[in-house]
Amino acid sequence: MIELGRGSIRKMAVRLETPVVQYAFRLDELEVPVNPLIGQTVRLEYLGAIHCSHCGKRTKTSFSQGYCYPCMTKLAQCDLCIMSPERCHYDAGTCREPSWGEQFCMTDHVVYLANSSGIKVGITRASQLPTRWLDQGASQALPILRVATRQQSGLVEDLLRSQVPDRTNWRTLLKGDAEALDLVAVRDQLFDSCADGIRGLQERFGLQAIQPLVDAEVLEIRYPVEAYPGKIVSFNLDKNPVAEGTLLGIKGQYLIFDTGVINIRKYTAYQLAVHQ
Repeated sequence: MIELGRGSIRKMAVRLETPVVQYAFRLDELEVPVNPLIGQTVRLEYLGAIHCSHCGKRTKTSFSQGYCYPCMTKLAQCDLCIMSPERCHYDAGTCREPSWGEQFCMTDHVVYLANSSGIKVGITRASQLPTRWLDQGASQALPILRVATRQQSGLVEDLLRSQVPDRTNWRTLLKGDAEALDLVAVRDQLFDSCADGIRGLQERFGLQAIQPLVDAEVLEIRYPVEAYPGKIVSFNLDKNPVAEGTLLGIKGQYLIFDTGVINIRKYTAYQLAVHQ
């Protein structure tokens, strides 16, 4: 087999294109296009080393998808409030890195609906669209609110997830294309059922801080998948350092082989070699 590249892997680069999303492996500074590999035998080999995405030190275990333990405990991007934005403690003066928080959290966020394994609500920085949807494998997406800060977007999401889930079922995602949904109708139903809660947040933070995006249009997304697996089997590079098979497709951050599936993002900072 021919080695296409090796290095510390990060989540795949994604680009929204017609007719399908385009992907590339990112191995240190090298990018290797993945779409052309579909239909061919591909081998991923874990080389036995993990280097922290932040400090570069070698670590036996990857924490928070790519960090060593000391960095995981001190970096703001690894704090609990990243997964639960409504628990942001910046205003309390206890943010791990206030300058990082100002850059990434005190900025416009979007609350959205997506259809990947079914309807879900989510949040992301406005600058991360449509990348966030592509990383999740959403086949449809609709921004529904623009919010002034990450904490406020988390409070809105917390309100809306009383009506719709906020998680993707990855097994369902990899079994086939999600049935098309009327996201505009779902949005309108949410706005109606959560009107009091949204109004309360607007009164708390200001009308301009939480703005409905009533004119936004649904984005339809197609992924390069030739066939979905009949049975979902996951590769685990910590137990077996090799994932190999005929590449059937790519969806979200998953590679779909005829022999199993692998979430590339899970192995951020692992030293890998890619062969064709």
